[in-house]
Amino acid sequence: MSRKNIIRTVREHCEPVVEELGYDLVDLEFVKENGSYFLRFYIGKTEGISIDDCQRVSEVVGDKLDELDPIEESYYLEVSSPGLDRPLKTDKDLKRNIGKDIEINLYKSIDGKKKYIGELLDFDKDYIKIREDNLMDKKLDREVISKIKLAVKF
Repeated sequence: MSRKNIIRTVREHCEPVVEELGYDLVDLEFVKENGSYFLRFYIGKTEGISIDDCQRVSEVVGDKLDELDPIEESYYLEVSSPGLDRPLKTDKDLKRNIGKDIEINLYKSIDGKKKYIGELLDFDKDYIKIREDNLMDKKLDREVISKIKLAVKF
């Protein structure tokens, strides 16, 4: 089975399990590193993720994966928090972060800038709307956005 199919199958069967436990499945990857395979679940919840959360999800998901057995190769199962600088990839990610400051990188310059930082106000399938520090609202076409992540301010 291809990696893409493995991810699709694992997501289809394990995302409901993760959500039943009270977490969001933020991202999922199946990669080969230094000769070993890793199946990584990145989970989130509003209050943040603890080691106990990761262990709980790992045990339940591990049992589900043993039942499904979708991966022929031996692999390591990892469950962790996605971290602060992870990309916001889905509408669910965006919805969870409305009102927070985000950083948007673009494929091409708009108004002489390839990076915008501001409060996430709204979004739809075509646009992301932010309020920059100068209190100006900016609507950016999603087609020109290369990456969105939470802005880390000190």
